[in-house]
Amino acid sequence: MVDRIRITDVGPRDGLQNEDAPIPTDRKAALVRAIADSGVDEVEITSFVSPKWVPQLGDAAALCDLVAPDRPEGVMFSALVPNERGMDGLLEANQRAREATGQDVIAKASVFTAASETFTKRNINATIDESLARFVPVIERAHDAGLTLRAYVSCAIACPFEGPIDPGAVADVSRRLLELGADEIDLGDTIGAATPESTARLVERMLERLDTPILDRLTLHLHDTFGRAADCVRTALEMGVRSFDGAAGGLGGCPFASTPGKRAPGNLSTLSLVDAIAREGRETRVNRDRLVAASELAERVIAEARAEEQA
Repeated sequence: MVDRIRITDVGPRDGLQNEDAPIPTDRKAALVRAIADSGVDEVEITSFVSPKWVPQLGDAAALCDLVAPDRPEGVMFSALVPNERGMDGLLEANQRAREATGQDVIAKASVFTAASETFTKRNINATIDESLARFVPVIERAHDAGLTLRAYVSCAIACPFEGPIDPGAVADVSRRLLELGADEIDLGDTIGAATPESTARLVERMLERLDTPILDRLTLHLHDTFGRAADCVRTALEMGVRSFDGAAGGLGGCPFASTPGKRAPGNLSTLSLVDAIAREGRETRVNRDRLVAASELAERVIAEARAEEQA
């Protein structure tokens, strides 16, 4: 029996958010369309975050307006929201989309915390407890609007400041998020430290600590900092994980994992992810040729933006 694995491409959001060179909104829209046309299940297209903190994503509203008419049947668009103000922006984008196309553009909202206190404080200037408290009204409003709610847990394997993270701590944060109403838990290997062994320990602890059938609600988000992400995918598949994140062209990479003069490799490329899944005898919805084209476009969008900034 062949399993079909769910794929989310986070390139337009997670892949682009740390790029310094400005990328025009129409090029982002072209990238979103190309990725969606490849047949992935979901594209995380942007984040409704303050332009002061993430200038690259300051065009979230405009991007949503551009891609609203172009979402292929069967493909979900999602967006990250850091707080209630971000949720305001998402809901306003959906309202405009309904008026223009008769349907919402964003079907899933994402929030994010971490299993590391130090990382959470440095990343969003809050403790883990404070971050969870902020999510309460966001999750309520998401569900009131008919949105699915994803909760990211960063540093699921290791933290750039604290080192290895106890899988039990990850499971405990995940449990609290589920109790708050999260529909999906997305475990992020933020600095690409995962090995097949640490991946297995993490999934095992999630299965032990959580009463809910967590494999139905679990996504794994890997970075390929040390070239081990595909091996971790294989281990996770063997343990029953059926949902993974990737980024077209391997865009992104946690800035905390970089060194002076050398940027860390980014998210596991969606192409490498799809190929790793195929080698294990599982299927995805993805058309590989179209994904290759989307990956090439992702690399070209970044290269052109960097060249134009330097010109």
